[in-house]
Amino acid sequence: MDITPFKSIAGNYKTIFFDAFGVLKNHRGLIPGIENTFRFLEENGIDYFIITNDASRGPRELAQDYQERGLKSITKNKIVSSGMLAREYLQYKVKSGTVAYLGTARSAHYIETLGLQTISIADLNLENAEDISALVFLDDEGFDWANDINKTINLLRAVNIPTIVCNTDKSYPVSRSEVAIAIGGLANMVEDIVGKRFIRFGKPDAQMFIFAYEHSIAEGGIADKDKILMVGDTLSTDIIGGNKFGLDTVLVLTGNTLAKHAEMRINSRGIIPTYVCESAVIE
Repeated sequence: MDITPFKSIAGNYKTIFFDAFGVLKNHRGLIPGIENTFRFLEENGIDYFIITNDASRGPRELAQDYQERGLKSITKNKIVSSGMLAREYLQYKVKSGTVAYLGTARSAHYIETLGLQTISIADLNLENAEDISALVFLDDEGFDWANDINKTINLLRAVNIPTIVCNTDKSYPVSRSEVAIAIGGLANMVEDIVGKRFIRFGKPDAQMFIFAYEHSIAEGGIADKDKILMVGDTLSTDIIGGNKFGLDTVLVLTGNTLAKHAEMRINSRGIIPTYVCESAVIE
């Protein structure tokens, strides 16, 4: 398996789509040296957007987190999140009632900006379940994993409501060698238990890439897919999604895919990135 320096690749494209966790940051903060990458992109007139399944906060708050860590050029217009797609669905499909959610209070931003009433699963009384018009999986924090997951299952057994998953990630990296379960993995388990089909937004779904592509063009980005690069750390979301949308892809080894497993996983799954890089850092 050939490992290519990211700098030798990046200069060949006009727009780069970056995944967030495992590519730009992990739970400890920014990937060391990633600020050099954004300096290189700006110096060479290469546009970029962050395409993330993170629905824990709105675009403004997600951008602010990068700015507080020193990446001042990342504004809310540079963020494309799965939560934005879920918000669009709720806007047209859920007109009234109360929307229950799993996540933190700030993750409910996507729902509350529509003027819909919200209630955390942690605060929900199942005796009032008939008032719930939809359930949204937003974030893996903000609720008790034992009591509130059981409550979620019993809510879905009691009422027939649309269930939206805003983050399809099954796990996210917390270090070079460890991952934690993400809300998408939790949603998969609940879906299997209740035997109902959930509505999912996020990579690798084509709708996520179409949304990101159209957003980038609206922000002045290039329309030529041959000049757009997708950079991610996960074969089953970032890479296959980018491949199916017709983009060149880079698998980086700073997140979900460990260097010692990369070649085996590529060969066994048949998901082939255009390039493999140690990281997205430009020295």
